[in-house]
Amino acid sequence: MGSWAVFVNHGHDMPRPIYAGLVQGTMSAGLTLLLKSVIDGLSHRIAYPMQLWAPPAIACLGSASLLLAIHAASGTPEIWKTIAVPLLVSTSYATLYNYSISARRGP
Repeated sequence: MGSWAVFVNHGHDMPRPIYAGLVQGTMSAGLTLLLKSVIDGLSHRIAYPMQLWAPPAIACLGSASLLLAIHAASGTPEIWKTIAVPLLVSTSYATLYNYSISARRGP
């Protein structure tokens, strides 16, 4: 996802696209681990049927908040374009992972 950040920020003066890529690459690695941990923890604490949608929604909001805050602090020029694809991918992963563990456990 770091290369995506470089791509969408390529119209800005260097080294800003490179910084955006480094920030996004680092954040993507950390958020993947965080998402799995959050989904695992919340899916056991939330009752059916909310367990089907609440853990991925909470994880998505947390990811979006962290991405926005850190990209804003680091001076990423195209924040919304930078986080759109990584957020879509991570939310899709969180949703599929949550459904897979919910299906094994049942209602």
